[in-house]
Amino acid sequence: MSEQTGTLKKVLRPVHLWALAVGLVISGEYFGWNYGWSVAGTMGFLIATIIITVLYITFIFSFTELTTSIPDAGGPSTYALKAFGATGGLIAGYATLIEFVFAPPAIAFALGSYVHFLHSEIPVMYTAVGCYVIFTIINMLGIKESAVFNLIVTVLAVAELLIFIGIVSPSFQTKNFMQDNMPFGITGIFAAIPFAIWFYLGIEGVAMVAEEVKDPKRNIPKGYIAGIVTLVLLALAVMIFSGGIGNWKSLSTIDYPLPASIAMVLGKTNSWTKIFAGIGLFGLIASFHSLIIGYSRQIFALSRDGFLPAVLSRVNTRFQTPHWALLAGMLAGLISLFTGTTDKVIIISALGAVVMYCISMISLFKLRKQASHRPSFKTPLYPWFPGIALTLSIISLIAIIYYNLILSIIFFAGLMMVWLVFRMMGKRLEI
Repeated sequence: MSEQTGTLKKVLRPVHLWALAVGLVISGEYFGWNYGWSVAGTMGFLIATIIITVLYITFIFSFTELTTSIPDAGGPSTYALKAFGATGGLIAGYATLIEFVFAPPAIAFALGSYVHFLHSEIPVMYTAVGCYVIFTIINMLGIKESAVFNLIVTVLAVAELLIFIGIVSPSFQTKNFMQDNMPFGITGIFAAIPFAIWFYLGIEGVAMVAEEVKDPKRNIPKGYIAGIVTLVLLALAVMIFSGGIGNWKSLSTIDYPLPASIAMVLGKTNSWTKIFAGIGLFGLIASFHSLIIGYSRQIFALSRDGFLPAVLSRVNTRFQTPHWALLAGMLAGLISLFTGTTDKVIIISALGAVVMYCISMISLFKLRKQASHRPSFKTPLYPWFPGIALTLSIISLIAIIYYNLILSIIFFAGLMMVWLVFRMMGKRLEI
């Protein structure tokens, strides 16, 4: 296989970035978020979702300044590297990898659950493993081909959510949504934070394809802003209407809440229920495919910056894709696929995300003080937007750690081990 160390192809336009921003996240509207109901109830989870929505709106506008001023495949790790040196880059890179490597296994498992819902004779794990192999191969064929495929499935996924809203909204009743709506009180709101994050987790992955964007200073803001607007509207509509069609508790611990919601309204044997479950795969495929793009570029960039073995930054000369990074991410995903349940994988992924959000916003404050930082897109209402994003990220981090202590210990122990390895290897890392 012919390969080189170096550059990626610049082919992406705003519509591709919108599709990537939405595609990275849209599976969060299809499953995973409903676990928030099990720990907070409908109203408690709605409050948590509104808080996290504010976090993401302020974060994305702030993060866009970093992405346009430093259009590098490393994304957060590169921003932290420039702001705080090797240790900053290592922390941000580790957190981003955890977020992007642990999210796909949850989606792969949900894909398997959807297929099993349609055809009970097909084991969940067979589908999950098959998806890793198929979509890794698709991503190896080139970023433009991957982006076009992603655009198609994302448009189909958005269309399906609009159809879903149209089907279930006439059956919405406020009394259903408000029944036992905060069974755990205020504490439930904080416990639900990682599942509210799942509604938007991954949108920052657009930063990982910044090197492959035509005119990034103009096109990246367009993609980000269109993406966050789309996701906010879809997330709130799906969550609210699903909670008011019947007994929401029956939807709170399954990996296919949308087909189950349709079944509650139309009946499980209704043809629309089967059709919806089938095309529901598009939303999961869009996110799964997009996250593979994201983690492969992060692995590629961390390798190029010396944080991972050099072989992972090699690019196939024919397709100009980081094939070894793609294979490494697939291997890590397959391992994690067999080691955790969906809710735990979501929590670990959300933990990585909020750590990365914190260091990214701190990096923005630090870089703003440097004369060399001259962004073409400036964060609106600076310093309020990054300040709000940082504050809410810290609150989210504390809440996730408090309610998930063992998983958090594993996460930070992993970070410490990585840091110690670099120290022992003689890398220049300072605390």
